Amino acid sequence: MAETAVSLAGQHALPKILEAVKMLRDIPKEVRDITDELESFQDFINDADKVTEAEEDDGRRHRIKERVMQLREAAFRMEDVIDEYNISCEDKQPDDPRCATLLCEAVDFIKTQILRLQSAYKIQDVKSLVRAERDGFQSHFPLEQRQTNSRGNQDITWQKLRRDPLFIEEDEVVGLDGPRGILKNWLTKGREKRTVISVVGIAGVGKTTLAKQVFDQVRNNFDCHALITVSQSFSAEGLLRHMLNELCKEKKEDPPKDVSTIESLTEEVRNRLRNKRYVVLFDDVWNGKFWDHIESAVIDNKNGSRILITTRDEKVAEYCRKSSFVEVLKLEEPLTEKESLKLFCKKAFQYSSDGDCPEELKDISLEIVRKCKGLPLAIVAIGGLLSQKDESAPEWEQFSGDLSLDLERNSELNSITKILGLSYDDLPINLRSCLLYFGMYPEDYEVKSDRLIRQWIAEGFVKHETGKTLEEVGQQYLSGLVRRSLEQVSSFRSDGKVKRCQVHDLIHDMILRKVKDTMFCQYIDGPDQSVSSKIVRRLTIATDDFSGSIGSSPTRSIFISTGEDEEVSEHLVNKIPTNYMLLKVLDFEGSGLRYVPENLGNLCHLKYLSFRYTGIESPPKSIGKLQNLETLDIRDTGVSEMPEEIGKLKKLRHLLAYDMIMGSILWKNIGGMTSLQEIPPVKIDDDGVVIREVGKLKQLRELTVGNFTEKHKETLCSLINEMRLLVKLKIGTFYTADESEVIDLYITSPMSTLRKLVLFGKLTRLPNWISQFPNLVQLYLGGSRLTNDALKSLKNMPRLLFLVLRDNAYEGETLNFQSGGFQKLKQLQLGFLDQLKCILIDRGALCSLEVFSLRKLSQLKTVPSGIQHLEKLQDLYIEDMPTEFEQRIAPDGGQDHWIIQDVPHVRIWSEDAEEPLHIFGRS
Repeated sequence: MAETAVSLAGQHALPKILEAVKMLRDIPKEVRDITDELESFQDFINDADKVTEAEEDDGRRHRIKERVMQLREAAFRMEDVIDEYNISCEDKQPDDPRCATLLCEAVDFIKTQILRLQSAYKIQDVKSLVRAERDGFQSHFPLEQRQTNSRGNQDITWQKLRRDPLFIEEDEVVGLDGPRGILKNWLTKGREKRTVISVVGIAGVGKTTLAKQVFDQVRNNFDCHALITVSQSFSAEGLLRHMLNELCKEKKEDPPKDVSTIESLTEEVRNRLRNKRYVVLFDDVWNGKFWDHIESAVIDNKNGSRILITTRDEKVAEYCRKSSFVEVLKLEEPLTEKESLKLFCKKAFQYSSDGDCPEELKDISLEIVRKCKGLPLAIVAIGGLLSQKDESAPEWEQFSGDLSLDLERNSELNSITKILGLSYDDLPINLRSCLLYFGMYPEDYEVKSDRLIRQWIAEGFVKHETGKTLEEVGQQYLSGLVRRSLEQVSSFRSDGKVKRCQVHDLIHDMILRKVKDTMFCQYIDGPDQSVSSKIVRRLTIATDDFSGSIGSSPTRSIFISTGEDEEVSEHLVNKIPTNYMLLKVLDFEGSGLRYVPENLGNLCHLKYLSFRYTGIESPPKSIGKLQNLETLDIRDTGVSEMPEEIGKLKKLRHLLAYDMIMGSILWKNIGGMTSLQEIPPVKIDDDGVVIREVGKLKQLRELTVGNFTEKHKETLCSLINEMRLLVKLKIGTFYTADESEVIDLYITSPMSTLRKLVLFGKLTRLPNWISQFPNLVQLYLGGSRLTNDALKSLKNMPRLLFLVLRDNAYEGETLNFQSGGFQKLKQLQLGFLDQLKCILIDRGALCSLEVFSLRKLSQLKTVPSGIQHLEKLQDLYIEDMPTEFEQRIAPDGGQDHWIIQDVPHVRIWSEDAEEPLHIFGRS
């Protein structure tokens, strides 16, 4: 009987075993299918969203929204099972070295197969769920067949996005010439008493654009200046600290430490403004009470100081009248029809061959412009949207008709809000997620583009494209948002790419509405808040006394941004590795983090981890378990050594640290981390172990070597020649005791990807290989001690935009910029060249130069000859130059002042003076 029972059990078990084997065999295809289906399902959800917005009946709209939320939850389930499967396929490393290898491999194999089988069953379940949810929605709220060319062809859109790798400047808002003149006059002329000037107008009318334009034009007429974004959620301490940081940055000083109270911050600001003629722009002020916090700090020196405010509320200006003279500039009138059309055409046809509106689109363009009601932000948003479409009259007419219907259906929304929503709806799905990610950041926050793009990549928003890195594709996505005017550039790099960016507060409001409806993310900045839904995918916690429940939802990203002075509670930090196993992004940047839990390694899905600007000193050993980690940022922390386990992070691409991370453990293990693109500055050891390990990193994009010596030359040259993907290369003798050490490298690789080169140390001659780099944008030479004219071999470099010669890089007496040379150069810095007596600029040289800096050229007594020919020169900075030089260009009788009188901004510093001696120019 017993034998019979066993036999029967075996017969019943066999079909299940065969089924399991088949499921394991088929699971890769199942995962590919469900990944494809996820994209299709997301399209379906987006169409359902549009049905929701178009529905006029409130009750029906509410029911549709509830069903859409169920669809979205099913999509989240799809994402989760795909991620769980991908993790289950990862190679497992035995943690215990004493474990017999074969036994560990067998155990790991069994565990992996069990996890994969579990994933297979979950995939079947979720496919059934998605099918049921889709059919259920269609049965109650049927969707029309998707139109592949609805509102523009996305393939054409992406072709246009890829057209130019560089970013364009923001368009200048038209129609503000009158207000611009008034504002400039109030800032630079008039009474000696401190004056508050308030620019008032509705959202989107151009207040900030006007104020920033004029501020940039006149700021060099003042001894010091600062630009502060206030926004709704400002704090007195944050406002004063920001002011202090801006004033210190202008003087190239580090902000004072241990200044934390409002009283001490106020005094520090007063000390830096005392006896100075200053201008400060406070942008986006919502409440007049902000004046109570800064009024005593902005001291009245009775020397023509100015405070510029932009606000939607005229009462803000009135609030300031109690203690200061106030001027109010109201931007009440929208743009005229002619002005609106001019601005629209600048945006809509910016990528056309001639930039003009085609004849067949003139009438429809005017029709579209009229619907924007003269609001610049709405015009720019619509123009940016249409710039990505074919210039086809039927397509534009359809768009105009759709716009009219949408505005009529949403009469409760103002035009600009609805137009911004339409711009969002027109985005490809990936770009929508990229834009919504700004909901993770507070209003008016300026985020560094590198940080943002790495987070997008970690989330999976950025898709692979042949021949490009994910970072390059992410730059394209950023370009797409900028070109559509959905994102604003706060600052550019010298090569024209975006350095920092933000979104307009109206767009941020639109994003907050979208993220709430989609459960994309939630921003928590109060102690009594809690997560609004169990399926919220991303969390930002911006308060140190948060006590609400954060549950254990399948959250993908968590930002902890409490501020450096507000310590993050251990209770909150400990919950993260336990409750959020599916996290992909964990960002503590700028928080008061002091403690990292040992079980951090539980977060096996994690791809982005930032401890930047925190107080941590030692990551836990379990960091080695983060097998999917791609970015680790430990800059500006107390970390001086990494645990040996970091060598296990085979997928790490960005190890972001400064040169205090010099411990031997890191460098002896770094060669196995073959995905690395960025590493800390390299300090070569005597045994050559470090350089050999670094030589294994063939994916490096950035390499800095700080202690070059002759004995390293051969190995380093070989290493560099094999690194075909380098974008930035810095070689120096920073940490070398022997100043006579010569940097003598022979680079034979064409290095077509190299964009920035820094050589700091003695050269016997300027290497001829430098001029062979076709895409070099930035060149920095320091301490080179060249005696031959270094300019001859550099003058024809096709893409050189930024050139620095300093610290006796050149020891000749004359620098001659010959006609036709340096056609693309935008910035030129010459400093600490002790032998230089003469600078000659031939007509036709440096024809694109915008910024020219001369610093501590002790033998240069005369103004550079030919500087008057530089038609595009905007800024001339003169620092610690000989007295004779300063006297010759002085505005009050200097014999050579005429040469520089047409330069818009000229600023002169003296070695002994705290502030510029002279500020003048054509403004």
